[in-house]
Amino acid sequence: MGALISRRAALLAAAALVACSPGKPDFRSIDVTGADYARDFRLTDHNGQERSLADFRGKVVVVFFGFTQCPDVCPTAMAQLVEVKQMLGKDGDKLQALFITLDPERDSAEILKAYIANFDAGFLGLRPSLEQLPELTRHFKIFYKKNEGKTPTSYTLDHSAGSYVFDTQGRVRLYVRQNMSAAAITEDLKILLR
Repeated sequence: MGALISRRAALLAAAALVACSPGKPDFRSIDVTGADYARDFRLTDHNGQERSLADFRGKVVVVFFGFTQCPDVCPTAMAQLVEVKQMLGKDGDKLQALFITLDPERDSAEILKAYIANFDAGFLGLRPSLEQLPELTRHFKIFYKKNEGKTPTSYTLDHSAGSYVFDTQGRVRLYVRQNMSAAAITEDLKILLR
């Protein structure tokens, strides 16, 4: 009888420990923790410095692919990241936004620098070479398609409009859909900063 009570007590104690232990985070974004894609890159920023995710350890990193002549999606996404940074309050300096151009033909370092300055001086524009771009977008599962214009330089690009979020250790954790609110993104980043 005593052994049965001891066994029951042990089971109840184990159940209580499981109930009290922290579970999987309740993200609003798509949780891609452990994905075998979108792991890293080595690209030149708009200041001419080569960058990788290791450069931003200790910060959450949001990576968005776009192009500076994008009429709506790209500036909206970047403005939203400014809002998220403000909503993080004192932790705003722990957010690093990276804008990777899908249009290295037109987006020179100078153009990227001017574009990023419209949003936040701490954000960075990254520029892959034309040779790097196909492999980079394949690795990050980014769709893009060039739509010819009336002149050789008046083309537009269709492209994926979500963002990847990396934790403070440089691991890919989330995919943020285009239609998410700044408040929802902020809550997810707060979870990663805990």
